[in-house]
Amino acid sequence: MMKDYLGLINDPQADPLERLGALKTREAEPPGLYAGIHKTGEINNHIHTIYSFSPYTPSMAALQARNAGLEAAGSVDHDSIAAAQEMLAACAELGIGGCVGFEVRVSFKKSHDGTPSPFADRKINNPDSVGLVYMTVQGIPKPKIGLAGEFLKPIRAERLLRTRNMTETANALLQETGLEEIDFERDILDHSQYARGGEITERHLLAAMAEKIIHHYGKGPALVQGLTARFGVEPGAKITALLSEPANPHYCFDLLGALKSTVLPRIFIQPNEKEGIPAAEVVNFACSIGAIPAYAYLGDVGESPTGDKQAEQFEDAYLEALFDELACLGYRAITYMPPRNTEEQLFRVRRLCAEQGFMEISGVDINSSRQSFNCPEVVAPAYRHLVDTTWALIAHERLGSVDPRLNIFSPENPFARTPLAARIALYAAAGRELDCYHPEESAVNIAQKIALGSCT
Repeated sequence: MMKDYLGLINDPQADPLERLGALKTREAEPPGLYAGIHKTGEINNHIHTIYSFSPYTPSMAALQARNAGLEAAGSVDHDSIAAAQEMLAACAELGIGGCVGFEVRVSFKKSHDGTPSPFADRKINNPDSVGLVYMTVQGIPKPKIGLAGEFLKPIRAERLLRTRNMTETANALLQETGLEEIDFERDILDHSQYARGGEITERHLLAAMAEKIIHHYGKGPALVQGLTARFGVEPGAKITALLSEPANPHYCFDLLGALKSTVLPRIFIQPNEKEGIPAAEVVNFACSIGAIPAYAYLGDVGESPTGDKQAEQFEDAYLEALFDELACLGYRAITYMPPRNTEEQLFRVRRLCAEQGFMEISGVDINSSRQSFNCPEVVAPAYRHLVDTTWALIAHERLGSVDPRLNIFSPENPFARTPLAARIALYAAAGRELDCYHPEESAVNIAQKIALGSCT
């Protein structure tokens, strides 16, 4: 009987090379054990790992994606690119497409011309802040991963200080309710990957708070009653049912979600200008390394699929004006998640993308054990193009690693004057031509053909 390697593959304290070695061994012994996995044709470019907040190492995230039948998977951590090398190697080991990027909050306080922005005092796509926006930097060429890590270092440091300060506020609340306080180093820093280039997020703090609440009340109805009596939190019927079941395997994540939508606003400290740097700085950096800066569309929220967002209005009321500003700032893409939005919302987004020449990138935000890696929406006829853009993104990343001129948006690209839709189709074909088990080697030959201006 084959040894179970899953513990090592998903061990956050193990060296990435050890995790990759365990993944390789698990795939090889015994032959054929993992054959026959149904391929769904789906993709996911927005998977968080232990390097921001997630129950999955990059190796395990890639394995979960492959086992769910996905064709391709991509890591996108908050303020961190530390997962990238392992994620790419794990995807190659498993024979699926891989791509990498990061997610960051940026300031929209100033417009593209340096004047005060009309969006400075609005909630745009960030439930926690006005004038601050979530964006991603996608398709980072492998030789530039180190530069991305250096760029993010000061942002990570500022967020660390802010989370430490929020912990003091959280401790005041815990003290008022008679619960054990959080030790930042022991309960948060030591449970993170900060020392290895990862980020500490609000979810790390809320997870520590959740553990203190569970330790005090235990799991079950007493905890639900304590949330109401001590914290003034009244979970909805769905969360109440989940937290009333002690055997719930996702208990901590469900409690964290409840705290994020109710308690976090009471302890949240707004990011300063050193953490939420101007959007133009991140856009310019992304373009300088051959990556793709993407605005993360949220849209007006009804019921949150992950239970951590309340119904609220965001950018839909002024979307046309916002897209004009994104174009002026130099954004190249819009990233969105089909399960979060209505068909009407996404039809409008797609129309504006076509008008502004934005690439469409998709993925489902994975940061909880409860969430499925599957996203069947992307293989529905209305969104199947998102599979093509994923393969185009993978080709952009791989070919740009061979020759920076092959960045899909580079003015030196031999197809630079080709309409974006045709360029995406060309790069999607190139991405599918890659040998997913040996993507770097196969990218060299494909890059030569693209550089000569010939189609694959």
